Amino acid sequence: MLISVRVIPRSAHNKLEWIHEDDQEAGKTGTQVSLRARLTAPPVDGAANDALVKLLSMQLGLPKRGITIIRGATSRQKVLEIADLTSEDLWRRLQKV
Repeated sequence: MLISVRVIPRSAHNKLEWIHEDDQEAGKTGTQVSLRARLTAPPVDGAANDALVKLLSMQLGLPKRGITIIRGATSRQKVLEIADLTSEDLWRRLQKV
């Protein structure tokens, strides 16, 4: 299962939050829901990436080895692969955030 996460490094606390944005581009209407991760770690030497994997691991109740950054290792916008969860299980666990 793939998820997209926007990372905000050097935040006051480590936490996941839902972002609801109005989608007005290209004539689309509705609201887009995104996941944002606020991390205390700086974006230096992979510290923020490690903190993101650890935070998701704790929130989802999965081992860290089951979460892999597949795109955006040096970007704030990341795509992660979550192993061993169906989309329904992932959504249910993320709704508790």
